[in-house]
Amino acid sequence: MIMGLRSLFGKSYATITPEEAERQLASGAILIDVRSAREFANGHAPAARNIPLEQIAGRAHELPNDAPIVTICHSGARSAIAARSLAKHGHTVSSLRGGTTAWIAAGLPTSKKSTSKK
Repeated sequence: MIMGLRSLFGKSYATITPEEAERQLASGAILIDVRSAREFANGHAPAARNIPLEQIAGRAHELPNDAPIVTICHSGARSAIAARSLAKHGHTVSSLRGGTTAWIAAGLPTSKKSTSKK
């Protein structure tokens, strides 16, 4: 039954805490911030790469298939949409629950240094 639902709705993704995201990043995962360029410039996780949500589907091919991906946004809603999209493209992906707000609340670092690629 579950396999039938997965084939109907696409590959699933996990929802993780900031601490789990930090562990995944330390093990080689890629952090994709799906907020707008303006939001990203106001502060983001230092390792994050900015690919706004509206560009995710068209740019999924830029991301490696052999590394896990963690998506992050402001509160977790957009990152869940991005995670679903990337999973449909065959990526192993997790969405950070609570987004950048939860990242900051967990005491994890932020940066204003640009790491976005156009």
